[in-house]
Amino acid sequence: MTLVIAFHALAATIWIGGMFFAYMALRSVAASQFEPPIRLTLWSEVFKRFFPWVMVCIVTLLISGLWMISLLGGMSAVGLHVHIMLLIGVIMMLIFLHIYFNPFKKLHLSVIEKDWMTAGSALNQIRQLIAVNLLLGLVVVAVGSGGRFL
Repeated sequence: MTLVIAFHALAATIWIGGMFFAYMALRSVAASQFEPPIRLTLWSEVFKRFFPWVMVCIVTLLISGLWMISLLGGMSAVGLHVHIMLLIGVIMMLIFLHIYFNPFKKLHLSVIEKDWMTAGSALNQIRQLIAVNLLLGLVVVAVGSGGRFL
């Protein structure tokens, strides 16, 4: 169980920490330092490298989370905080899949075609959805770390 918890925590840390870094640090620096073609290309390349890690994290979170639930006796045996974590986690995963297959794909193709208006619009949509996912991720961390004490 200890190893499963460790993998679960590491996957959550990588995904949520990556979103926090991108949203709170990289976004403002990129906006202030680079013109749209360079900024949009930067984001396309950053996401191209980060999103495969997010996919690994999602698989790890699902496998480890469901494994822990089964080891603890199933959904009827775990606390409300686990139900909340699972629900929010699934919502986050669905948001990510939407980001990956819709605005990220549009951003990446628009950067290749040098269609900066479409790329900018796609990046703005990604930014908004990552803000939602970051907030949800922080809630999951709070619920996961303190929920059993409620």
